[in-house]
Amino acid sequence: MFKNLSIKLRESLLWPAYAILLLWIIQGMQALLGLDLGWLGVFPREIWGLKGILFSPLIHGGWGHLLSNTAPLFVLSAMVLFFYRRVAIPAFAMIYLMTGLAVWGFADLFELSRHFHIGASGVIYGLVAFVFWNGIFRRNLKSIALALIVALYYGSMLMGILPGKEGISWESHLMGGLIGIFTSFWFKESIEKDEEKAKYSWEEEPQEKQFYFERDIFDTPKAEKQRRDDDYWYSNRS
Repeated sequence: MFKNLSIKLRESLLWPAYAILLLWIIQGMQALLGLDLGWLGVFPREIWGLKGILFSPLIHGGWGHLLSNTAPLFVLSAMVLFFYRRVAIPAFAMIYLMTGLAVWGFADLFELSRHFHIGASGVIYGLVAFVFWNGIFRRNLKSIALALIVALYYGSMLMGILPGKEGISWESHLMGGLIGIFTSFWFKESIEKDEEKAKYSWEEEPQEKQFYFERDIFDTPKAEKQRRDDDYWYSNRS
């Protein structure tokens, strides 16, 4: 049991670590080679801007931008992989791809000009919403506890879905949050083994009563007595 738990924990930490390492390598290449990969981001409602659905979460505007996303992306990814292992990969893929697609379709609708949208913050908001709303949709002890933890540590991120500081893609935050809610609802029935409700004895199907003696032993004399009474009644009538 403990060996399996150890393997599960190691895998849950290892894959997010690989993802974070990739982000830092990409940012390091930008810094060392003087590259600007912002053109790989999502550019709304242009066919050539669709490539950002795949690449925008991998690109950041600077070390500060990457640093602010590193810890929450690692923690939330590891949390989903460990506690929601059955749906972790498809849920992450849905949040990753659908957030980018939603940003492509709806970002900069009320702006005079459109911009490239980059960074992993949309995915982070999606993961926060996914974990939190699992507590609402699944309503078991584990999911509620995780929802409260996420609300405690990342509740302040709620303000990020509103237009604010220039250069911050609040649309990515908003779309990521909405997609996270949808993903949580989509997978609400795919519960983990530790979320399955225990079946109590009174909930099990009733079994047929077992008797020590055959019922015929008691039923036969009753039937015989009834037959004799009937014979007596008919004889007196005649």
